[in-house]
Amino acid sequence: MAETKDFIWTVGRRKTATARVRLSKGSGVITVNKRPVDKYFPTVEDRNTAMEPIYTAKAMGRYDFMVVARGGGIAGQAGAMRLGVARALFKAEPAIESLLRQNGLLTRDGRMKERKKPGLRGARRGVQYSKR
Repeated sequence: MAETKDFIWTVGRRKTATARVRLSKGSGVITVNKRPVDKYFPTVEDRNTAMEPIYTAKAMGRYDFMVVARGGGIAGQAGAMRLGVARALFKAEPAIESLLRQNGLLTRDGRMKERKKPGLRGARRGVQYSKR
């Protein structure tokens, strides 16, 4: 019979992206949609955004993270992963809450795309005025 592992599941959201994060004790393996994190996030900025809570909590090499990211774009998914990982670390080690909160890692960024209004080309952009 397989041995049971203790997992911590959390969800992070940003824009229209959602990231489900599974944290377990391990050696620091981080996968996003079954790919290594450095292959999934090609730019350094997105990679640093996604990994920021791990660097802040100095948890590199102590936990394994398996992330399933859906919706939005790469930057939104990186932000969603950032929140999900921060929440998972907080559940695993409640003592680091103040450190994570000081760096704004436990706060959900609620900014969403504004809806299109009737009679306009976009949310605020009107039609071009034609003099003749």
